[in-house]
Amino acid sequence: MPTVAVTGASGFIGSNLTAHLSARGDDVRAVRRPFDRPDLIETLRGCEVVVHLAGVVAAARDDEYVAANVTATRVVAESTRAAGARLVHISSLAAAGPASRAAPRVEDDPPAPMTAYGRSKLAGERAIEGVRGLQWTILRPGVVYGPRDRAVLALFRMARAGMLPLVGRETAAYTMIHVADVVRAIEAAVDRGDASGETMFVGHPEPVSARALVEGVRDAAGGAATIVRVPRALLWIAARAGDAIGALRGKPVVINRRRYDELNAEGFVCRVDRLRDRLGIVAEIALRDGLAQTANWYRSNGWL
Repeated sequence: MPTVAVTGASGFIGSNLTAHLSARGDDVRAVRRPFDRPDLIETLRGCEVVVHLAGVVAAARDDEYVAANVTATRVVAESTRAAGARLVHISSLAAAGPASRAAPRVEDDPPAPMTAYGRSKLAGERAIEGVRGLQWTILRPGVVYGPRDRAVLALFRMARAGMLPLVGRETAAYTMIHVADVVRAIEAAVDRGDASGETMFVGHPEPVSARALVEGVRDAAGGAATIVRVPRALLWIAARAGDAIGALRGKPVVINRRRYDELNAEGFVCRVDRLRDRLGIVAEIALRDGLAQTANWYRSNGWL
């Protein structure tokens, strides 16, 4: 089995991935930040594959996104090449930009990221593509959820408290995927060197509406919560307040302008044909089953 280095190994996806790869017998090396090029090259030497998961999803300032998602990604890519390894980079659907259920994105569409986060993830992809001699595969997951995820955990805790907010456009839809299916996709990219030079969306083929998501959370949490529609004007006020609070604290809050823009978009939907055709992966876990499994994990681990 291969020796695989994983950046961001302690994170949501990374912890699930390292557990899976270790269980199948891989030699897994957890790579911790900061990424100093000479030390990193030595850490990666002897690895066949590097999975780059480390990055910043939420930040108070744009330069934090650039430092974590562009500059650090370039260092990892250059170090991977110097160590003679192959890179599997986990980007995001946000790098491609929004799209509706009626006109989902495909990988060859011109990217149009709408947030600083999405722009930084796209710039990170470009940095990888610019490293000559590097073998790479880029995966762009949609919204990932499942055991160890703290983002969806907030919704479950609201459901337990008795009320779930429904925000964003009624017609918006999203490509989501359970973390176990993401791990399967990464595993396939690790094992398939013939996918080098490919960029692929990763998600369940059936898009999810915002209402279907909150209804699924409600049911998985016990079915007693009331779903309350949040007016767009109120969401805008909360986003502006969030920006101000985030600037004072120096760290982002749950609702800010970036989240408002995403929630007000027509959706983030993509096709996943290339993932099936190149890596043989089709997401298997339906939303309701995945949310029920996630709720059970939260309860058994004392998170809920």
